[in-house]
Amino acid sequence: MTTYSGDVLVGGPPQTRVLPDLSITKIAVGPMSNNAYLLRCSSTGHQLLIDAADEPQRLLELIGDGGLWAIVTTHRHADHWQALQRVAVRTTALCLAGRLDAEHLPVVADVALDHGDEVQVGSCVLRVVHLIGHTPGSIALVYDDPQGSSHLFSGDSLFPGGPGRTTNPTDFTSLMDSLQTRVFDVMSDETWVYPGHGDDTVLGLERPHMGEWRARGW
Repeated sequence: MTTYSGDVLVGGPPQTRVLPDLSITKIAVGPMSNNAYLLRCSSTGHQLLIDAADEPQRLLELIGDGGLWAIVTTHRHADHWQALQRVAVRTTALCLAGRLDAEHLPVVADVALDHGDEVQVGSCVLRVVHLIGHTPGSIALVYDDPQGSSHLFSGDSLFPGGPGRTTNPTDFTSLMDSLQTRVFDVMSDETWVYPGHGDDTVLGLERPHMGEWRARGW
């Protein structure tokens, strides 16, 4: 854990964070520098990929010979699923996505996810958080480490410095309200945030600025 910073570059090496029961490997891929995350259960070896964004060969090399149980796509935007079809075919992994975005993906989702659902990674459990605004069906995934803090995979709904992009005031308010009630009101400052692009953050660094975000409207 001490060597993980979350600072990865396209073409550069991935970084791995080793928790007691789960390892998290982050890699940057594609022309929009998307983050993909490979989660591996320490006790069973089961693996799950969050956002098969691009560069399928690199993702397949990252997955290795351990196989892949599932791919979760955080939302419908095309830069987050360019490698989805190839990785799914090669690994026979199940494809999961938020219910309202699932039909917009290039593959048929095996499971449509709703707020409050749980996704297993071996013996580890991820909670599904529906965050409406960046897209109608955007989801985040939360891993509550039994021996530590929580870990939030936020897709494009939350970044260092503010919420993800929205295109109108209604969607912006919806996203901010979702983040308020489903993230900031119920998760601790120590919660680590793994976004869909760029560097990681923690909720404690972002929480004091929520009023500023609402005031500026983005």
